[in-house]
Amino acid sequence: MFFTVGRPLSVSLWLTAPLLFAVSVLGLTAIGGILLAASWQVTLSSALWGGAAAITAVLGGAVAWRSREQRMMLAIPYPVTLLLTGLALDDVTVPTQWAIGLSVPAMLTLVYLCGRRRSRQASATR
Repeated sequence: MFFTVGRPLSVSLWLTAPLLFAVSVLGLTAIGGILLAASWQVTLSSALWGGAAAITAVLGGAVAWRSREQRMMLAIPYPVTLLLTGLALDDVTVPTQWAIGLSVPAMLTLVYLCGRRRSRQASATR
């Protein structure tokens, strides 16, 4: 919560951003495994969920919170929940087809959201 990014983020975008990130990374890892003809399966890792928790914590300063209570109820517990989920699901194998199938819509959503945000910032500076 030490820096902000442009305009305020909505709470719903803040809640979904780390999950979209985690699913996208999982899918890219699966695609990399296929390209390398790797014998390993894609697994959920605590590092992946730790990264998602870090993204959530960093973006928390850019959220347009509706109230102080909402911030208190979400800003700290949500990243901690993501981190604890990562510890609980560490080394759980995900079928490659599922990882790729879920990551495609996640990556498209992230690209769309980034493009929409960039076009809004460009039109605001004109």
